[in-house]
Amino acid sequence: MGSRDQDGHGAPFSRVSRPLIIVVLGVLLFASIMLAVMVGSLGPIGPGDPVGISFSEALGSIFGDSEFSWVFWDVRIPRVLMAALVGAALACAGTAMQAIFRNSMADPFVIGVSSGAAVGASIASLIGLSALIGTFASPIFAFLSASAAAFAVYMLGSVKGKVYVDTLLLSGVAVAAFLGAMVSFLIYFARQQYHQLIFWLLGSLALASWDKVFVLVVPVLAGAVVIFLYGRDLDALLLGEETAHNLGTNPEFLKKLMLIVATLVTAAAVAFSGVIGFVGLIIPHITRLLVGSNHRTLVPAATLTGAIFLVWADTAARSIVAPTELPVGIITALCGGPFFLYLLRTRSKGRED
Repeated sequence: MGSRDQDGHGAPFSRVSRPLIIVVLGVLLFASIMLAVMVGSLGPIGPGDPVGISFSEALGSIFGDSEFSWVFWDVRIPRVLMAALVGAALACAGTAMQAIFRNSMADPFVIGVSSGAAVGASIASLIGLSALIGTFASPIFAFLSASAAAFAVYMLGSVKGKVYVDTLLLSGVAVAAFLGAMVSFLIYFARQQYHQLIFWLLGSLALASWDKVFVLVVPVLAGAVVIFLYGRDLDALLLGEETAHNLGTNPEFLKKLMLIVATLVTAAAVAFSGVIGFVGLIIPHITRLLVGSNHRTLVPAATLTGAIFLVWADTAARSIVAPTELPVGIITALCGGPFFLYLLRTRSKGRED
């Protein structure tokens, strides 16, 4: 990738406007959260059965005290904030993974990290550790299993320290298939508890709560900050490992650190939401087209865009077939599957040329 990309001049927005883009995305995220909170069976937007209230009544319930305040503060607001945090986590992790693997098709779902995290969280839930240890049981098990999946894919996808895209993707598919078989095995023996595992397979934010929001916000913010601070090193890595080394970057340390951070962030998100695929694939790629490949801009922009995307994806999931709801993982898969095929087709055409 040339210096044109690194400087961001290939993007539609100039260097001067990039900080403004971050501010605009922050405003859009706040507006998205406020609007998404209004959508539901109780609210001025969306299905109004059994009770419909006006915007002023909804705002009064949020910022004041009314008979409907519990609906917003105990149910809807935690869910929307959880959607924003999970979207931010997956997009940020995807940005880091695309940088260290140096290809735009890497993301936590494609290379099996999300599936690994789901297996660990499911095991913790089925054997009752969540009841014994508390809220931290699922994230801990999710991180351990996601780490094993990430390093397995990395080792299988590299030859003498060099990562090959085709081998990486095939390794990710193989690891994800193996982990899927493990989940099927758990479903078979879970019997009456199988619905807990279906939750991890399809991805859902229906069980969001303030406790989970408070637990998730720490790794997401910490991970985003770490990835942002290493933004210049990630820029150097895109130029090649030898060039990065000459510029003062330790490529092997950077790749391992970013893989650990991305895995931690992904595991924390998947532990509470299940497997929500393709967010880490779509968002960094689209954001890169808008703001360029400079990671000091790309990381915060992709993080905010991921939060916005999943807020609206979850809003659609709980509104399309109201009063029931779709798992949000179905919505993201419908968006991400064709996009992934588009990227594969684009790469194939590039090789033919």
